Amino acid sequence: MTKKTAPKEQKRLDDSRSKSKDWLKWGPYLSERQWGTVREDYSPDGDAWNYFSHDDSRSRAYRWGEDGIAGISDRYCNICFGISLWNGKDSILKERLFGLTGPQGNHGEDVKELYYYLENTPTHSYMKHLYKYPQNEFPYLQLVEENSKRGKYELEYQLLDTGIFDNNEYFDVLTEYAKADNEDLLIKISVSNRNSKPAPIHVLPTLWTRNLWSFVGMPEKPLIKKQIHKNQTFVSVDHVYVGNYKLYFEEPSRLLFTENETNMEKVYAQPNDHPYKKDLFHNSVVNNNYSIISKNEQGTKFAPLYQMKLKAGETKTIKLRLTASSLEAPFDKSFDTTFSKRVQESQEFLDSIFNTASKEAKEIQKQAIAGLLWSKQYYNYEVERWLNGDHKEMPPPQSRFYGRNKEWKTLRNHDILSMPDKWEYPWFAAWDTAFHCVSLALVDPSFAKDQLLLFTKEWYMAPNGQIPAYEWNFSDVNPPVQAWASLQVYQMEKKRSGKGDLLFLKRMFNKLALNFTWWVNREDSLENNVFEGGFLGLDNIGVFDRSRDIPGGGVLEQVDGTSWMALYCLNMLEMALEIALEDPSFEDMTMKYFGHFVFIAEALNNISQDYNGTWDESEGFFYDKLILPHGDSVPIKVRSISGLLSLTAVLNIKKEHLDKLPRFRRSMEWFRRHRIENAKYQVMEEYSPDHDVLLSLVPKERLKKLIGTVLNEKEFLSQFGIRSLSKIHENPYTIHIDGKTYSINYEPAESTTGLFGGNSNWRGPIWMPMNYLFINSLREYHSYFGNKLKFSYPTGNGNMINLKDISNEIGKRLILLFEKDANGNRPIHQLHEAKYQDPHFKDLILFYEYFHGDSGRGVGASHQTGWTALVVNLMEEI
Repeated sequence: MTKKTAPKEQKRLDDSRSKSKDWLKWGPYLSERQWGTVREDYSPDGDAWNYFSHDDSRSRAYRWGEDGIAGISDRYCNICFGISLWNGKDSILKERLFGLTGPQGNHGEDVKELYYYLENTPTHSYMKHLYKYPQNEFPYLQLVEENSKRGKYELEYQLLDTGIFDNNEYFDVLTEYAKADNEDLLIKISVSNRNSKPAPIHVLPTLWTRNLWSFVGMPEKPLIKKQIHKNQTFVSVDHVYVGNYKLYFEEPSRLLFTENETNMEKVYAQPNDHPYKKDLFHNSVVNNNYSIISKNEQGTKFAPLYQMKLKAGETKTIKLRLTASSLEAPFDKSFDTTFSKRVQESQEFLDSIFNTASKEAKEIQKQAIAGLLWSKQYYNYEVERWLNGDHKEMPPPQSRFYGRNKEWKTLRNHDILSMPDKWEYPWFAAWDTAFHCVSLALVDPSFAKDQLLLFTKEWYMAPNGQIPAYEWNFSDVNPPVQAWASLQVYQMEKKRSGKGDLLFLKRMFNKLALNFTWWVNREDSLENNVFEGGFLGLDNIGVFDRSRDIPGGGVLEQVDGTSWMALYCLNMLEMALEIALEDPSFEDMTMKYFGHFVFIAEALNNISQDYNGTWDESEGFFYDKLILPHGDSVPIKVRSISGLLSLTAVLNIKKEHLDKLPRFRRSMEWFRRHRIENAKYQVMEEYSPDHDVLLSLVPKERLKKLIGTVLNEKEFLSQFGIRSLSKIHENPYTIHIDGKTYSINYEPAESTTGLFGGNSNWRGPIWMPMNYLFINSLREYHSYFGNKLKFSYPTGNGNMINLKDISNEIGKRLILLFEKDANGNRPIHQLHEAKYQDPHFKDLILFYEYFHGDSGRGVGASHQTGWTALVVNLMEEI
């Protein structure tokens, strides 16, 4: 039999991982928003949005990173490249994406641009990005003012709502990258006039170096300098940390050089030491005044300027090449040939990974993976240095030492990270990243494993074992899904290659044991195996803010906090069992997590003499419980995914595994006999030594009730997946505690509360990662019960099917979010259906943060491909 040849992209990926050739030195690592971030905030009161604004970003050098449009950089963001544009009407260049800050938006921060990630490969050997640029004056002020008029019960005012695209008076700007070699990047910028009339545009492909010299000093300041060789003009880039490069470009209208340094006069009303500042391109191009800039032929920021007028429907392409080599003919025939090869190799790689047949499905997968890979970003944040400041003569305000992230002085991030959304959330969130890795493992399992391991490193994980949550508050608590994600990644790789990476699993297990202990010591304040946790990523799911100001001075025992910990126990148990098959020393750890899981299950299910659990038998649901200082308790009867999360804590231990681990089997059987003798809760309801063993947080009879609730279309089951809050709360739930009234109601789309910024909503919408967890859990239950356990799907219609089929049906509903219906409309684009029927829009897909609980339209961050890319996993698994 002829051995199948591995795709060229897989070979590049293997070479990079084996360090024989570094194909990953350059990639889409440039952020899309560096302004308005915590790490650029040196204010006394932590007002990150206003301390460094969008207006500031043109004139002020960043300290911790850079940003741009369709940008790339080396892995440490020393040398950067991105596109800048001017339509002849705006007051500024389009150098970075515009959006509203958290306080400006009626639903929190929100990017107000149209751009799409179309293609990307794991080594970034081919990348494609589309930006739609209006030909009329960009409505900056209109977007700010109209959104400020709107309240939380109104829709966000988006760029398409302004009408600026109505007459097709815009340019499509398609940016493509192809690597001829690991240090040879070919660049094409294709500008298409979609108007029926001619239109002018200025294009500035911009190369610049990150400013470190103004903050921490450098042995030698970088230099970009004009060079001429054999009548060919290009620029050299000399950088002490990265090396020497050349940027070749087709003949432009003129060359622009300046410095990536703060305009002190504009920002601080202090005199400048020279006129060549960060914003000089803006001033020169917009004012058509090149008298100052034309005198300069070197700097740390450079752009060849192309002034073009495109006919109606015309496309013009600009070619550039960033390379470590000296080339006599950088744009010879091989330039286009390389692009063609990389495009073909990109498709071959995807075809080798995915089994999807239809063209529509392939496009969804391609763009989802593209978004996932385009969202890799260089992230730099060293908390202790940030607190102290860089200049002793200009120390930051002392109040900072009592403010945000002061406890995290050991945190030193200097890595490529998978971001939730490079504009709206250009910082990691621990649980988001874990979900990203499950999709990343489809195309680059090594990167997925590296990302998970990164959060266990001593420069991320705190000495006490806590994993940092996100930069606005590292001490907040995200759900502990790292162990679950590690198992998913391990099993996916094992299924594909026939062998799992046991060393990876061991490394994760050892460090997560520290994090597990932190959870037990920190989040179980009453020491009864029922956990708190507060926020836990589900921003506004509570009837009140669960992270602070608990009513009556009590403690909130959370079903989701407890369920997450039960799932964590089972994940750690499963990891220990898998490792113990090869390394018997890990068998000792299996009973530790088995026992802890039993105690949690006992507490949650109200089967104990000394604790009143959280299950409500009459309503068939798990509810959070408020424990007041004098010992009384108050159930918080909100029917949300917080109560459903108990379903996710399930593990079917196969008999063949138990047979290979006799010590664990003996210990488990002893544990079971001991609890029977002492009339304790039995987590193994149907135990038999000749069969698999099911460990489930939810007993079978309660499981039937909960799943029936999940599949009820009047409660949780939507046409497009499982809602985060039951639809019965269209009639608001209200409770009175300590003289105050709290209420919650079903809100299927945007949030009407300001909790956690108000830009996310867990009171009704559909969230991809939670749905994926539920689907996985139903499959696990099916692996034990098989056809012995069936449910009416949906509840009440009499169509009895098993849990595997149910999981597939729910998955199909989620996939429908992105598929065209009979009229050519995708549910996600519901608000702008007419525009997305346009030939230049119809195949473009956005992967939103979450989705309307009834209609399926996209809501929240519009480029949160990270965890929404899980739809690709579903397409492969169903």
